[in-house]
Order: sequence, then structure tokens, then C-alpha cells
Amino acid sequence: MKSFYVTTPIYYVNDVPHIGHAYTTIAADVLARYHRQLGEEVFFLTGTDEHGSPAARAAERRGVTPQEHVDEMVVKFQELVRQVDASNDFFIRTTDAEHCRRVQEFIQRLYDQGDIYLKSYRGLYCSSCEAFYQEKDLDDGKCPDHGTEPELVEEENYFFRLSRYADRLERHYREHPDFVLQQSRYNEALSFIGGGLEDISISRATLKWGVPVPWDPEQVVYVWVDALLNYITALGYAGEEDLTGRFWPADYHLMGKDILKFHAVIWPAMLLAAGMELPRHLFVHGYLLMGGRKMSKTRGNVLDPFAVMEKYGVDAFRFYCFREVTFGQDGVVSLNGFETRYNSELANELGNLLSRVVAMIRKYREGVIPAPGGDSSLAGAAAELSRVVEEKMSVVDLSGCLEAIWGFVRSLNRHVEASAPWKLAREEERAGELDQVLYELAEGLRICAVYLHPFIPRTSVEILRRLGLEGQDGDLSIDGAAWGGLAPGGSVSDGDVLFAKLD
Repeated sequence: MKSFYVTTPIYYVNDVPHIGHAYTTIAADVLARYHRQLGEEVFFLTGTDEHGSPAARAAERRGVTPQEHVDEMVVKFQELVRQVDASNDFFIRTTDAEHCRRVQEFIQRLYDQGDIYLKSYRGLYCSSCEAFYQEKDLDDGKCPDHGTEPELVEEENYFFRLSRYADRLERHYREHPDFVLQQSRYNEALSFIGGGLEDISISRATLKWGVPVPWDPEQVVYVWVDALLNYITALGYAGEEDLTGRFWPADYHLMGKDILKFHAVIWPAMLLAAGMELPRHLFVHGYLLMGGRKMSKTRGNVLDPFAVMEKYGVDAFRFYCFREVTFGQDGVVSLNGFETRYNSELANELGNLLSRVVAMIRKYREGVIPAPGGDSSLAGAAAELSRVVEEKMSVVDLSGCLEAIWGFVRSLNRHVEASAPWKLAREEERAGELDQVLYELAEGLRICAVYLHPFIPRTSVEILRRLGLEGQDGDLSIDGAAWGGLAPGGSVSDGDVLFAKLD
């Protein structure tokens, strides 16, 4: 059986989760669900990054220990994962004892082979993103992501020989032009490498909240090295047996563009040093913007995903994330935009379509799905939809995939109006035509439900239930989405309005 491994970045626990965390988690879940529909063995990893100075400082401000702080905060991230209906196979915490042990083993290996050495360093450090900056990279003397002034840090640290792997990294990029998606992010990462790589500090001497350096416990492992290793360490202890051989290398690491350099340069260099395969793809998406700026807890312009889901529903939130903003690009989100999409597309075009089709089958055929009388004009459109979905999902074009599905939803609505079943029902001699149309509409909805399942899983299962199907794995497989898969004779069911219109 083919395997598929997808990850989110692990989320930092210095504050509560916001919509940006939900966005990446849902994207990974869409991929995981789709590949399960393909019949693949899937491992979907998410979790929390719990070491480093921001967490330690947040704990100090609250008057608790760092461990008490992260234990409290992680619950909120675990709740977010649960509430967005993420189907993750494991939730890793970097304070897990097994993770910490495996981090120490990894860096000990690099140290023993001469890839890590001790030296003094002086530089500008942003504690919010846990990164050093050069003057030229600052925005008016401030961190370009957080808008805060970095502090001058001087200490003796252990360094990783990143420069040693510059040529091999560049060669890997040239040989794998799809290593980083999208193209602009690939070019950006390659320019980092081409501009020359300096060795990087991989430990901190003044911080105590972290994984101790195994050969020098007075220092802790740099939080980003600790965090990046989660993608491998989790496979070692997430199950009853080591899953590394089954799932590594990862198929996709999903992340926001602000952490591109860590994933596209430092992470693959560490893997090369350890003699391990590199992930197949990094997919780097843009920012969700409110008021024209990236959402950030530091700036205070965040949208609470819990409040949105409580008010409008989980599936509506999941749908909006990839319908409003093209996945991979920056895009503006707002409550007004959300409500417009909700009413026009979810309530009117999908929910109302299902209600009408079920009502007509109940009214004209006593609730039983009739047998079609011949070939359907929609079969070709369904076959084209299958091709486009496969094409779009293969390059993580989630928004393009959803647009194609929605084009099919709209074609079903047009088919209702053009065929006018209420008129056909008045003429007994046209009973065969009515059977054909009602079957086509029910079958079209079934196919929509299958393809929509990765995006709006609760809704898709409910659509299938109303069509007399259970919505189990067999009903949801991509192979089963071919036209004609709906057996006549099943009974439709009523239900509540899928998406109640907003005033």
C-alpha cells in the first residue's frame, strides 16, 4: 500500500491559537483525507513547539513555571485541532521525553562527526521568532515579521557547519525543481543558498528552558533545531512500532512563508549531515490578512477561530479558508466576506440544491431514487471534474480543486432550472425523462459529496445520508466517484437545513 506523510509546522505556545494555526491545520487535513480516499496509508502529524525564550518569558510574566505554562497552553491547541475536525494521527509536544531523547541523539551524531563546534557569537536576535538578523534584513531597525527591535546577544554557543552543505543543497534544488512549492518560494530559498550560507548557532547558553545539549548540559538546543526534528522524532514513538521506515521521507511539510528559511535551508542541511533523505516537497503558503496586514498575536489583529466556528459551524469555516483566499497566496479575510460566501454558496447553491432534490424525489417518486433511462449529459462533466481534482490535488492547489467542484455544483443547479422537473411531473408520458433528471441530480450530489469530503467532511457525510448512503469509507473513496455509482432504489431522507441563511 502506498504511504503518504503530511505535516503542519508545530505551533508555538506563547499565546492562544488564532486563525492562522487553524488554516494550516485544515490544509494538512484536506490532503490527509484526500489521500485516504485514494486508499493510501496516511500519517498526519501536528503538534506544539514548547521550548525557547518566549515561552519562558510568558511563564515568568504569569508567575508559573515554563512547564506549567506550556501544559496549560497546549490544551488550547489540542482543542483547536479537535474542533476543526482534523484527522491527525499524532499530536507531538516538544516536551515529550521521547522527543527530547531523540533530539539529543540526533545532534550528538552530528557533533561526533565534526559538524558541530564551539565558538563565540554576537548578533541581533528577535526573541519572538527565535532568529538572528543582520542589519540589512531589518525593517527600519525592527524585525520584519513582528515589528519589534531585536536585542544584541553575545555568548559562546555551539554551531552547525551549515556552510559545509551549501553545494549539496544547491544541487538538490537544481535536481528537484518541485522541492519547494510555489515557484516564487523555490526561487527565494535558492537565493538564500546562492547568496552564501554561514554556520548557524544551534545552542543557547543563557536559556535553561530547552533540551539540554548532551555533551554540555549547561547549554540547551536552539529551539528551531529542536522543533524541526519533530518531523522525524514523532515517527519513532507515535505508534507501537517505529514508523520511520514506512513514512519517511515526508511527502509534504506545510508552512507559512515566514518560516521558509528554517525549513528550506537549515532543515534539509541537517538531514544531509545525518545521511537521511530529504522531504519530497515543502508547500509554503501566504498570510491571511486583516486590515491589510498579516495576522499576528504581537500586532493584535487576529480572528478567533473558535468564535467563528461556534457561530457559523466548522464546515463553513473550513470551506471559507480555501474559497476566499487562493491557497499559497496572501489574501484578505473578513467576517463580511465569510458571510457573503456562506449565504451565496453554502446556503443557496449547495444546501438549497440538496433540499430541492430530496424534496422532488419524495414528492414525485415516493422518496425512492429512480433508475436512469439512458446516458447522461452530466457524465462528461463528472469525468472532467475527476481529472481536474486529481490534477489540482497533486500540486496542492486546494482552492483550484474547490473551484472545480463548485463549478459542478453550479452545473447541477443549472440542470434543475433547465430540466424543470416540476413541469415534467405534470405530463405522465414524460415519466422516463423525470426519472432520468432526478437520478442525475442525486448522482451529481453524491459525486459532489465525495469530492467535497476533504474540505467539509461533516456536510459530505450528511449529503450521502440523505441520499440513502451511509457515508462510510467505501462510499467516500475516489474510485467510487465515477458517474453511475449510485444504485437506484435507495430511499432519500429529510434533515435540517444544511446551512441556514444568515440575516
